Amino acid sequence: MGNQKQKIANVYIDGFNFYYNAVKNTSYKWLDFSKMINLLFPSFDINMIKYFTSRVKSLSRDPDQQIRQQIFLRALGTLPNLEIIYGHFTSYPTFLPLLNPPPQSNGLVEVLKTQEKGSDVNLATHLLRDGFMNLYDIAIVISNDSDLAEAIKIVNLELLKEVIIACPNKNSVNNMLKKYASQVIQIRDGVLAASQFPTTMQDEHGQFSKPPTW
Repeated sequence: MGNQKQKIANVYIDGFNFYYNAVKNTSYKWLDFSKMINLLFPSFDINMIKYFTSRVKSLSRDPDQQIRQQIFLRALGTLPNLEIIYGHFTSYPTFLPLLNPPPQSNGLVEVLKTQEKGSDVNLATHLLRDGFMNLYDIAIVISNDSDLAEAIKIVNLELLKEVIIACPNKNSVNNMLKKYASQVIQIRDGVLAASQFPTTMQDEHGQFSKPPTW
């Protein structure tokens, strides 16, 4: 018997969900997703990696945040089968209740609320479109966001394609994702540590390096 044909997989990464669950406050931010995915799924033929994010705006408390993200996106741009799909941020003033309001106050404080919009919708849309177009045998979704559950349900139960959740949260997996996924794995620190880009890299624009604070 000949070798069994490898299953074709597409990967869908919820960028901010991954960041806040897996690498924030760690030394693993300079992450080569292609390396990580090949370590996690060595038996699959990885067709396309889609990374969903939004461009951040630096805050006064962290003026270099935007620069660090731009450098990281540049590093991701060196991966030949990775595509970046952008959402956007919205900022607007709103009133929120105080936990312990002072006496004779209305209990509210005005804040500037910033939200990342579009990544979960974009991810679900690409997951469904690519499934209907039969561009993969298996979808690997890297997120712990329950908003993706309905799209995963459709791909799994109606398109009859496997959906693997690679959960960036080391402690818990969302129950809605567990319910509809074919398989769930959790991404451990050892895989993250083994999947770092080189400190210094090269692209068509020249040489660049990992942000010094990372």
